[in-house]
Amino acid sequence: MGKSRGKRFRQIHCSPTGLEQRCDEEDDPDEEPAAELLEKVQHPSAEVREYACASISKLLQEQQAIPAFLQRDVIRCLGPLLMDYSLAVRETAAGALRNLSACGGFEVCDDMVSKDIMTPLVALLKECSTGLDANQLSPEKCIEMNKNYIEDIANEAINLLWNVCECSSTAVHIFNKEGCLEAVLPYMKNFSTNVDLAVSAANCLQAVTEDNPDLLPSFNASSLQVLETVMLCPESTMKHILLRTLTAGIVWNIKGTIPPGSLGSIINAVLKIFSESLAIDAGETIIRMKEAEKNRLKLAVERETEENMSDVTENCVLSEDYDLEEIPKGKVKKGENDISDFIPPDQQELKEVTALLMAQQTALEIIVNMCCSEDPSDDEWEELSSSDESDFMENLYNDGSGLLMSPLCLSDEVNSAFMNNLIPKKILEKTAFPNSVALDICRHNPSWKPLIKKLNAVQCRALTCLQNILLVSDMDCLGGASLQSIAQHLLQLVFAKMELPTDTEFLEAITSALRALLQTMASKNISQCMSPEQLLSLCEAGMDSSNASVKMNIVSILGISGSILAKGQDTAETLKVIGKFLLEVAMKESSLVVAGEALDALFDVFADGKEAEKAAVEIRLLPALKEFQPVFKMRMRKEGKGKYSTDQLCVLDNVKMNLRRFIAYQETIGKSPTCNNDEL
Repeated sequence: MGKSRGKRFRQIHCSPTGLEQRCDEEDDPDEEPAAELLEKVQHPSAEVREYACASISKLLQEQQAIPAFLQRDVIRCLGPLLMDYSLAVRETAAGALRNLSACGGFEVCDDMVSKDIMTPLVALLKECSTGLDANQLSPEKCIEMNKNYIEDIANEAINLLWNVCECSSTAVHIFNKEGCLEAVLPYMKNFSTNVDLAVSAANCLQAVTEDNPDLLPSFNASSLQVLETVMLCPESTMKHILLRTLTAGIVWNIKGTIPPGSLGSIINAVLKIFSESLAIDAGETIIRMKEAEKNRLKLAVERETEENMSDVTENCVLSEDYDLEEIPKGKVKKGENDISDFIPPDQQELKEVTALLMAQQTALEIIVNMCCSEDPSDDEWEELSSSDESDFMENLYNDGSGLLMSPLCLSDEVNSAFMNNLIPKKILEKTAFPNSVALDICRHNPSWKPLIKKLNAVQCRALTCLQNILLVSDMDCLGGASLQSIAQHLLQLVFAKMELPTDTEFLEAITSALRALLQTMASKNISQCMSPEQLLSLCEAGMDSSNASVKMNIVSILGISGSILAKGQDTAETLKVIGKFLLEVAMKESSLVVAGEALDALFDVFADGKEAEKAAVEIRLLPALKEFQPVFKMRMRKEGKGKYSTDQLCVLDNVKMNLRRFIAYQETIGKSPTCNNDEL
């Protein structure tokens, strides 16, 4: 305990909900009960079935409506409609199931797989894939074959597949067994004509290729050629940036298929795409896109006014192709064979910004995993956990290669690509707070407000990246930034505002980064950057959190800082405050794991040094620990089994053993002639 372990992301980005607008063409479907709508999906009329599916799709976006549909077996009702003779019904049924999978969560996705949703879904995707070969035919023939319908259906189906594969290992197994790669991959190479469909396919493949070695043999030379083509696509829209980023993620996931001689150049190409994505200033993009939206809408209003004046002047009537009664208000009339989601005219720029933020978040999450791609064994971590903090960090550099030789380490290829593409420098830039002007735009525009959460997510992912990079790379990889300057930057993030941060995700990310930074500084004997006042303020804010990881980071930070202070002069008063704080956490914290971490930190702080000995005597550390020792043992017996994992129990056993040793050590110090035994 007391040692920072690199964080790994299991990427769970379920597809957002799909066909929610179609229901606007009729009365509000919320008024219709689940039973009535599910009855209508069996109606002989395709139009009625389509309407029922669209209504269900809208209702399923509300989580409180989901149980009523599940009770009536909505999955088995809608599943067969994926192969309905009406293409419109197929699309709306797929959209409804997509919404159910996105809003229902893991259990619902598992239920969908157990009720065999994969059988009609795979069949649908294979039919759609065959239909896409129509691009070799004449435009007239494509219209006859309803190519737009096919792509729209495929988009809904792929998003549904993506969601269930994210949540169900059984779905991934079926994906592998049924050869779904061949049905999904072709959609990516059509990025020039349908980038939204290509992005959906890339999202799906990026999810199913992660930790899926059974799929690797399915990637042949032709498949790799498709991925290479997408990575080299020249378009610069945010959606294309997202597409390239996702494709780079797929390539990283399947790097086991790449010949060793090409691995270095491929990894460099992957990180080059990530670097290009991270180089874009999301705040400035929001400002620019909002202005573009404002100008576009202004021109649209002016154009509509001119057209209305012309109609009045010339006493013209609209042709039947533009019958206003057939066009939902605020929607754009689509082509005859195109029933893709109606896109409100004020959402185009918003979708671009959203794509950029998703690209940056995806890139950062993959970089996090690059820094800890191989999980160390429990034995390795136990060995590290039982060692001294300084020994731990010293051992990381023991081969003199400039790369950290710990269970967390960067390969030569990744380390080189990191430096070539300035990845650490760009990550550090992303750890800053979002642009204040951009935040104001989002706050004052309801449809843009969700971007705030996405901006914060990018910042938190960047902080986690920084944490892992500090643990696995050397100073050169940080782009010239000194550890002291990074420390000041992180402290500014914490203390920039009048009130200390309370957001759990941010607190966990910032304290994890600080913990890794302080470990690295301690290993290099670099003076600590936090004043005692800052240290204690951060600790109080962290211990108010309900998140155990935040609390563990806090007590570890105290342990690292205290162990450095113990080697200095005139630090006894600060050490007394730290010691009292850690004792209180160890004795009163409800989480046994956090209490163990606090004890571990105490061992580090009071392990050595005259100032530490003096402070230990004054806070009566030895009597307090001797009194607490049986309490800690009793808590382990009562709370350990069933509440904590085997790994956690092993670490707690280690802490219990170290507590006995530390008490014996303190008793030895107490017998020293230089120590006043009466005070003990």
